[in-house]
Amino acid sequence: MNLLPLPAFADNYIWMLHDARQAIVVDPGDPAPVQKALHDQGLRLQAILVTHHHNDHVGGVDVLREATGATVYGPAREKIPEPLVRLSAGDTVDVAGLHFTVLDVPGHTAGHIAFYCADLGDGTPALFCGDTLFSAGCGRLFEGTPAQMLDSLDQLAALPGNTRVCCAHEYTLSNLKFARAVEPGNQDLVHYLGWCEAQRARKVPTLPSTIAQERAVNPFLRVRESGVREAAQRFHQQTDQHDAVAVLAALRQWKNEFR
Repeated sequence: MNLLPLPAFADNYIWMLHDARQAIVVDPGDPAPVQKALHDQGLRLQAILVTHHHNDHVGGVDVLREATGATVYGPAREKIPEPLVRLSAGDTVDVAGLHFTVLDVPGHTAGHIAFYCADLGDGTPALFCGDTLFSAGCGRLFEGTPAQMLDSLDQLAALPGNTRVCCAHEYTLSNLKFARAVEPGNQDLVHYLGWCEAQRARKVPTLPSTIAQERAVNPFLRVRESGVREAAQRFHQQTDQHDAVAVLAALRQWKNEFR
């Protein structure tokens, strides 16, 4: 099964899976890149997976559904263009020979979900996490709470280390700049930053990342590490560095203001 990031807008990726005949796309905010890929490669769109309701993730759903007849799968508790199959934690999707498990990952939005596939056909798993987890970062808390986001990120961090992390935005370099401010002594960050800078210099995506990589460099997955806890308290002195939720909340506020 081929895994492709289709660039859209300024920094979005619409993820496409295909076996040279059938295709699945995730979070198609813009129908045009999907239509071009389908046409150029002679593919039939079987399914559209949606993680949350923001327009840069659902803006192309109606056009693609009407043009292809693809089935749409999305979150049970968010406003998504109908008709669709509504899903929540523990539900499964079987399409194009792949088996996806649904995870509830609120925080960025109240009803955000993610799709986890234990095997894309080559023995390695993949996670389609929308705007919950980014490489070296996480989504803004537009509708959820720090406690919800921590629980969501803990779920994702517990996935197998070789899981490919298919985020929906190319935010990696800006996230790594912040992560270096949080953990300047983290050598994994230094090495990863160099690799990502080389990728972007060649206009190549930094994604997918892996869960193992994110455990090593992502401050929002490292809120229980002493260096991250201390940095959060330096940013906001009232932060209880022994409270992981408080540390995440301080990091998220810091990131919101970071330049």
